[in-house]
Amino acid sequence: MKEYIKGANPYMPLWEHVPDGEPRVFEYNGEKRVYVYGSHDIERTQYCGRNYVVWSAPVTDLTDWTYHGVAYETHYDSILYAPDVVKKGDKYYMYAAERCGSLVVVASSDTPYGPFENPVETKLGFDPGVLVDDDGQVYAYWGGCAAPCYIARLKEDMATIDEETLVSNPMGHSTCPWDPRDDGHIDLIDAFFEASSPRKVLGKYVYIFSKRYAKPIPELGIYEPCNGFLSYRFSDSPFGPFREGGDISFNGGEILKDAEGVGTMTYQWGNNHGSIMEVNGQWYIFYHRQTGVNEYSRQAMLEPVDVAMGMDGRLYIGDVRYLAGEPVSSKPVEMTSQGAHINGLDARKWISAGYACHIFGSKTRAYIEPGYEQTETISTPVVNLSSGTTVGFRYLQFGANTPKTVTVVLREHKPLRVLVRVDSYRGRVIAETEFGADECEKTFALTTGVIGKRAVYFEFVSEEEGAIASFDRFTFD
Repeated sequence: MKEYIKGANPYMPLWEHVPDGEPRVFEYNGEKRVYVYGSHDIERTQYCGRNYVVWSAPVTDLTDWTYHGVAYETHYDSILYAPDVVKKGDKYYMYAAERCGSLVVVASSDTPYGPFENPVETKLGFDPGVLVDDDGQVYAYWGGCAAPCYIARLKEDMATIDEETLVSNPMGHSTCPWDPRDDGHIDLIDAFFEASSPRKVLGKYVYIFSKRYAKPIPELGIYEPCNGFLSYRFSDSPFGPFREGGDISFNGGEILKDAEGVGTMTYQWGNNHGSIMEVNGQWYIFYHRQTGVNEYSRQAMLEPVDVAMGMDGRLYIGDVRYLAGEPVSSKPVEMTSQGAHINGLDARKWISAGYACHIFGSKTRAYIEPGYEQTETISTPVVNLSSGTTVGFRYLQFGANTPKTVTVVLREHKPLRVLVRVDSYRGRVIAETEFGADECEKTFALTTGVIGKRAVYFEFVSEEEGAIASFDRFTFD
């Protein structure tokens, strides 16, 4: 029986929907693991849910995730928004965002996976992020959209703000469609939107946040206000002032560039939330992407990132460009299907279409159908494909020996032709076949070899109008 790929991107099972993931490395019982704390999209018709669950992986293998169960249940019969968790002394503290983020409480546990109990109300606000500094001082960051962002030191109880340290508007915030007021702190270029996450990186205080661009970014195909970014600023002090950093992650999928450098997104961007974490000597950005036709079934993603310090003290995070060994610029890392499988997904295992990072050319709004059935062999299909749609995966690993066949599994479909391409969505065709209306699984020969780590695209072509197919999974042999 062929295995199914696990720990790809999304890195949790395809039935799990944990956005807003704040990663933390904790050593517990002699083992270092990465723990991810986020909200939990289980309501299906609105954001998040009424509990938090915890997943973790050993620092040596970010493709091997373990479910620890429910760590916190709402104490106010309310929806829980994005949390954060830190360790101080021997205790773990969870900042739970009750009442859709309007009430933040801090609960504690003796373990990194909970249960977190005895919640205490705080004066922290929307999307809290907490930093325990090297000297034991604790700082909280919060805020969202039209509301300013704030920073304050917390007292020893981990709940009370030291009011004398409170700083408001350490950076300008974005415009807000549901609150158009201008308080004099609006920034149209480098604007804080939400998702505060403070981190300490190479001795600098790094403020990671969700940015909302209000001006077009043609190179990324953005022509409307967009908050699909995780961005950063940095400072020598936890309170700022913060120097401009850049963008680390953008969840709009593979960006196709034309000859003039104008980009086109190949995935449905949406809100973003997460942070960076150094794991076993490598930095990663943990973020989320959308599935479905709304933002209520988001999934946890990760990508390796570079972190570098320039001779002038400037901090670079993301896809860093170097000149003569010196970092000179950075841009968002690409969104991939591989995640922590940094050498590419094993092409000879079953790969769900739900790992696609490129869905392009659909006239019928193709998308990944969310799945919730908790099975080892779950596959979430790309549905609503129309003729000419391409579905891409970056990247697969074929090894040193070219496979002889590819197997494609469809769900409901009309008569169509499937072309398998490599390297780009208009790249070399390495296999193609016809699917009759009654054929849902077909194995067909490769017409040319393919080895190594490659991007792979499936193109669906039909004489039929409208939606022609749902693409379930594939494998090579």
